[in-house]
This record gives sequence, structure tokens and C-alpha cells, in this order.
Amino acid sequence: MKNIIIGFAIVAINLSACNNSTSKIADTTKQDTTANTLPAITDTTAKAPVATTADAAFSAKAIIGSYLELKNALTKDNGKDAAAAGNSIVAALAKIDMKSLPKDQMKSYMDIADDLKENAEHIGANAGKIDHQREHFEMLSKDMADLVKTFGNGGQTLYKDFCPMANNGKGAFWISELKEIKNPYLGTKMPDCGSVKETIR
Repeated sequence: MKNIIIGFAIVAINLSACNNSTSKIADTTKQDTTANTLPAITDTTAKAPVATTADAAFSAKAIIGSYLELKNALTKDNGKDAAAAGNSIVAALAKIDMKSLPKDQMKSYMDIADDLKENAEHIGANAGKIDHQREHFEMLSKDMADLVKTFGNGGQTLYKDFCPMANNGKGAFWISELKEIKNPYLGTKMPDCGSVKETIR
């Protein structure tokens, strides 16, 4: 009888240990399944198509970035770098998928894009003629102001600056990422001529 009780006790202990192991295995499997599931969800989200408005904003950001490089090159009287930035604007425009733009933005973009491209091409093709580049920069800046108004500022604070002496004394605007005035029309001759007229947040 004593042997039978001891036998039952051993079987009970083994069963208990077995259940704990099974429980641990089940928990581990559950954790592994959860761990395997999470990256799959993250990956799916990352691969999901981005909204068309986000596409437009991304494209505007690339164009704005190249425009600011162009502006900075002109402030230093560097026609070569200005030409390279002009060509970057043309390249950024070429990457925009017109079909991805919402209908309410497409017409505005089409009104702006042709002029942007034409002026950027002129700047890109005239590395040795900085006065000619500045003439086209004045027109390009008007189009950039319209682009920013329609598509946003690319996630950065921008400033709309004005120089009263540019454009043969008629004055001209430009867009800058700096609050400090650095004049792209007069360059190193009068770098701080002008004032901030608007902050674009």
C-alpha cells in the first residue's frame, strides 16, 4: 500500500512538472507568435502607399531645398553653384507624378510648374552669367512663393524677404530659411540689404 501511495505521488509530481513545462512552452510560443506578428504589421505599414498629399509635400520639400541652395549660391556670387541648384530644381520637378496630385492642387501646380522649370533651366544653363541668373531668380522666387502657398513650407520655417534696390530699383522678393538677411540679388556688394516681410510657418 505504501508503495502504491509513493507511486501515485511520483506520477502526480511528473504530471505537475509536465503541465508547467507545457504551460511555459505555450507561453513561449505565444510570445514568439506575438514577436513574429509585430514586425509583419510594421513592415506592412511601411510598405503601404503614402497619401497623395504627402507625395506632393515631399516633392515640394525637394524643390524648396534646391531653391534655397540656389539662393545661397547667389548670395555668395557663385554662378556655378547657382547653375547646379537650378538643374536640381529641374530634376526635382521631373520626379513629380502629376497623377498623384489631388485635383484641387493639380491646376495650381500646372500653373506654377512650367514657369518654375523654364526659369530654373535658364539659371542652370548660364553659370557664367550671374546677372542673367538673378533676373530669372526674381521670377523663380514669385513661383516659389506660390508653390509654398499651395503645397506648404516643407516642414520648416521660411521667411519672405524683400530688397527695394533689386530689379533696377523696382524691388524683388525671395524666400529664405534664415531670419538674417542675406541678399541674393546684390550678393557680396550689399549682403544685408532688405527686410523680412513675412514669416511662413
